[in-house]
Amino acid sequence: MDCLFCKIIAGAIPSSKIHEDALCYAFADIHPQAPTHVLIVPRKHIASLAEATPEDLTLLGHLQATAAALARQHNLARGYRTVINTGDDGGQTVHHLHVHLLGGRALHWPPG
Repeated sequence: MDCLFCKIIAGAIPSSKIHEDALCYAFADIHPQAPTHVLIVPRKHIASLAEATPEDLTLLGHLQATAAALARQHNLARGYRTVINTGDDGGQTVHHLHVHLLGGRALHWPPG
């Protein structure tokens, strides 16, 4: 197992767990880009959104619904952003699909 996020999900690498269920694991980003920065990672290893298949539709929806639930728990009623970076040019640095939940401050556009 060479995947950083698979190791975190398995407990081989410590993390600041925020949420877990049968489909995903969420933890605090170690290099936060906003006051709230949570990574929501599917337990199933999918390298990137580009690798997702029609069988993953329920899982992808679950990741977004989990982000919304965590946003409510973190009192982000003024707004938040979910981001999925895909591929090297998209800014993906860990090749295991994950959703960033960012909030707690005004987020500007364009993002990068």
